[in-house]
Amino acid sequence: MMSETLVDSNKSDHYALDEAEPTLPMAWYYDRDHYELELERIWCRKWLYLCREESLAEPRTYRTLKIGSQKIWVARTDENELVGYYNTCRHRGSQLLAQPEGKLRSGRINCPYHRWCYSIADGSLLATSSFAEPRGFSKSDYGLFPIAVHSARGFIFVNLNAEAEWKAEEVFDSGWSDQENYPVQDWKLGHRWTRSFGCNWKTFWDNFAECLHCPTIHPGLVDLVPIFKRGLMDEKDHPDWRKHVDDPHPKYRGGLREGAETFSMDGSAQGYVDRSRYTKEELERGASFALALPGVYIACHPDHARVVRVLPTGPESIELQVEWMFQPEALADPDYDITNITEFLKQVLNEDGEISELNQAGMRSAPMKQGVLMPEEYDVKNYRDWLLAALED
Repeated sequence: MMSETLVDSNKSDHYALDEAEPTLPMAWYYDRDHYELELERIWCRKWLYLCREESLAEPRTYRTLKIGSQKIWVARTDENELVGYYNTCRHRGSQLLAQPEGKLRSGRINCPYHRWCYSIADGSLLATSSFAEPRGFSKSDYGLFPIAVHSARGFIFVNLNAEAEWKAEEVFDSGWSDQENYPVQDWKLGHRWTRSFGCNWKTFWDNFAECLHCPTIHPGLVDLVPIFKRGLMDEKDHPDWRKHVDDPHPKYRGGLREGAETFSMDGSAQGYVDRSRYTKEELERGASFALALPGVYIACHPDHARVVRVLPTGPESIELQVEWMFQPEALADPDYDITNITEFLKQVLNEDGEISELNQAGMRSAPMKQGVLMPEEYDVKNYRDWLLAALED
C-alpha cells in the first residue's frame, strides 16, 4: 500500500476512476520476452537505488549491483569521489568483482582472470599482462565502461546510462520535495533486511498502489492507520467523503491513530521525536513517501526513515531490500529497541509479498487475458500509464 498518489492528482473532489479501466495484459507479468524488454527499456535507463552513502564512506570501498544480466559496481576513490562502472573487463569480458561489497587494496583494480589493471578514479586501462601491445591496440581505447552515479540526502543512485542527468523532480514521481523537513541525511543506517518473493516486479507495485486489500491483509497496519481499515488511502477516495469533512478522527482524515507517533509495533517512537521540528500535519500523518519508479520508495517518519528497493530477478521473482535509518542518539541508546521499528515493516512487507505471490499464481489462467480496475484503484492506473509511457521512450 501507499499513502500518496503515484501521479499528483488535480482533482478537488472524489479521487476515483470514472470508468472501468483494463489492467496491463496478464502475459506481461510472466512472459520472458516482455520481461527482457522491460529490463532494456526501463531498468537499464532509469535511476536505481544502490545504497546509503555511509556504506561507501571510506576510500576504495565498493558495492555491486545486478540488474537483469547487467552487473555494475560503485566505489569511492582516494579523492573522495563516487564513481561507477560496468563490472566487466575490457579484455575478454571477465567479471571484475565477485563479492557484493568490500574494500579494494589500492586505487587500482586488477582483473582476476588476466590481470588487466585499471584506475578506479577514471576507469582508464593502466596495464595489460601481455609482453607487448599488438598493432592497432591502444590502452586509451579500453577503459572501463562508466555509469552515472549521484548522491542525494545520503542516498546513492545509479543509472546504467553514463550520460543520464539527475533531476529529482523527474526521478521521483511524488513526494521528494515533501521530505525536505526530515534530516535523513544526518541519520545512520541501523538495519538491513532482504527477502525474495515469487512475483513479477509489477505485481508488487500494483499491490503497493492500492489499499483495497489492507483490511484483509494488514491487521497491524490498519490498526495503526485507521483509514486503511476502510480500504482507503485518502479521505477523498470514498464517494461520500464530504459527509465527514469536519470529523477529525483519523479513520476519516487519515494519519496515525490517537496516541501513536510513528510506524512501529506499538506506535511508539521511544522518545525520539523532536516535535518542534515538524508541522502538525507531518506529526499527525506519521509518514511521508517518495517514490522513484521502477525500483524504490523512501518513507520518512518523525523518528526514522526507511528505503525499500525492489529488484527483478526473473519474470516471476523479485528481491526486496529494506534499509532503516535512525537518529545517531537512538542507535547509541542501550535502551532503544530497534526491533520495535523494524519488525513492524517486516510484518507488513511479508504480508504484501505473500499476497503478491498469490496474485501471481493465478495470472497464468488461460482465459485470463486482462483484468479490470475499480474506482479506488486510480493509482494502479497511474502506474499502468507510467509503465506504458516508459516502454515507449
